[in-house]
Amino acid sequence: MTSDPESGPSAADSLRPLMFSVYLPTLARGIGMGAGAPVMTLTALDLGASTAVAGLAVALVGLGQVLGDLPAGQLVAKVGERTSIIGGTAVGIVGVLVCLLAQNIPMLCAGLLIVGLSNAVWGLARMTYLAEAIPFERRARVMSLFGGSMRLGFFVGPFLGAVAILGLGARGGFVVELVAFAVAGALMVRPVPGTIVQEKEPPLSLVGVARLHRRVLSTLGAGVLLLGVARTSRDAILPLWADHIGMSAATASLIFGIGAALEVVFAYPAGHVMDRFGRGFIAVPSLTILAIAYFAVPLTHSAPSLGIVAVVMGIGNGISNGLIMVLGADVAPPAIRAEFLAAWRLNHDAGAFAGPLLIATLATAAPLAVSVLTIGGISALGATVMGRYIPQYVPWPRPAVDRDLHRSHNSSEQPGLRQSDLLQQKVTS
Repeated sequence: MTSDPESGPSAADSLRPLMFSVYLPTLARGIGMGAGAPVMTLTALDLGASTAVAGLAVALVGLGQVLGDLPAGQLVAKVGERTSIIGGTAVGIVGVLVCLLAQNIPMLCAGLLIVGLSNAVWGLARMTYLAEAIPFERRARVMSLFGGSMRLGFFVGPFLGAVAILGLGARGGFVVELVAFAVAGALMVRPVPGTIVQEKEPPLSLVGVARLHRRVLSTLGAGVLLLGVARTSRDAILPLWADHIGMSAATASLIFGIGAALEVVFAYPAGHVMDRFGRGFIAVPSLTILAIAYFAVPLTHSAPSLGIVAVVMGIGNGISNGLIMVLGADVAPPAIRAEFLAAWRLNHDAGAFAGPLLIATLATAAPLAVSVLTIGGISALGATVMGRYIPQYVPWPRPAVDRDLHRSHNSSEQPGLRQSDLLQQKVTS
């Protein structure tokens, strides 16, 4: 998948209109999520939950995101990206308020689940807008910066949350999250540039999309699922291994922070590489680097050695910024883009939710090293799948023609086969 991207001032100019419509709202939301993440567990423990229950409560955000992916595609296709984002932000604010005011564990769990639902709608709507508005030759840079903005916010958020906790108590992080979500929503009230107004038609269901494009979703989509496992498992493995080798919490947090900072640094360069040389030049190295880092974790026995591994993980994770969005935008049929991207995101989010659960399950029956090595193997498998199925760029037919194909074959295999055949025939070696 290659292209001849623009360079110089014209490329930079193309990003400026997205500052207030994409990057600043994303940064604000990332700050909110970063500020709220540490206090989820603290609040659950403060309400009397055990360590296991507190961990399960936090996992409900991921579960909410997976469940939210199911109807999100139809919602975005029906009401549009901007309205969906504003609505998703409102739902997120409600969820944070429930967490902030929670008096018991079930109430906190309900709030966390609502926040996860909001994340699904917000993320899909923003992804759909970028897929429609950004030309192919600049797609990876724009989407990588989108992912980098979110990660920058998630990196800064805990520091702002810590300041709020000092002044407002243990739930101060939720206050920062509430304000950040409101700021992101306010920025999204403004009309976004390049919005394409199209006649709305009844959206396809997620089941219908999965049936039409099951070969794409089960091949390249499988690589996306494995990438989700590899990405989120790092957040569980590093703290667990740090505790396993007797490292202090402060040192472990510092190491984790260094890795997170590298994720932000590599966002734009990775996007530039994808635009210039193709998606496989980032997807395969990213998962390969993560696999090597996971395999190296059991060999670490001190803060410096684990710190080196954390840095390597940060690089592997950082260069994949925006990769899921870029691949999804590349293979999504324009006529049913929102519906297809909902199924696409479900693959990744299911992997992201399954990774930490897999680690916890294995850790109860075997040494922690077994969990780490298993994730390393999954990462290596993901690199193989990505290398096999990432397609070269093939333009889709005009939206009207493409929608006719989807609408006129309710149970036919032909549309799905056409997409799969393109992927099978146009792959990188």
